[in-house]
Amino acid sequence: MNIENTKAQMRKGVLEYCILSTLSDGEAYPSDIIGKLKEAKLIVVEGTLYPLLTRLKNTGLLAYRWEESRSGPPRKYYKLTELGSKFLKELDVTWNELQKAVNSTRKKYK
Repeated sequence: MNIENTKAQMRKGVLEYCILSTLSDGEAYPSDIIGKLKEAKLIVVEGTLYPLLTRLKNTGLLAYRWEESRSGPPRKYYKLTELGSKFLKELDVTWNELQKAVNSTRKKYK
């Protein structure tokens, strides 16, 4: 079994939650989202992020606005909707419960 595959799947499983959490600080441009996720050691590329942003927007959890750019095409800035904020609060509860459950099954390594 390849540990890197398992680690990648674990990261993918929480990526939407992390995107929503990142946007809880306010609206952001996709490259800013990628930067914050990379800082957190969640390696993400545009080809992964954009489909997730579209899916989250299509489900009503995110909205976006266009802003003209002085040095190129207009930019999309994403933000949480009211539904997205409520959904994130539910995910926070679920994450805390999941973290507690996983920790209770793990051996404590020294």
